[in-house]
Amino acid sequence: MRLWHQDLIAKLPRQQLLGQHRECCALRGKGWQRKHATVNYVFDYSPYRLFKYHELIMQEMAERGYRVSPEWLDKE
Repeated sequence: MRLWHQDLIAKLPRQQLLGQHRECCALRGKGWQRKHATVNYVFDYSPYRLFKYHELIMQEMAERGYRVSPEWLDKE
């Protein structure tokens, strides 16, 4: 999976938006620093940046009526 540019988030179809959420959850969870060719670049930045990106994804999900588990809203 790849992470789409933040300007495209509002334009993503349902499947891709939910896929972004799953990818962010995997990267923020036990997947942090696990090498994967398409998302290795994420590890060059602070984990906080991934959180902020994920926050944009979750905001879009909320606008579309999806519910996000509250633990993902915590940056820690």
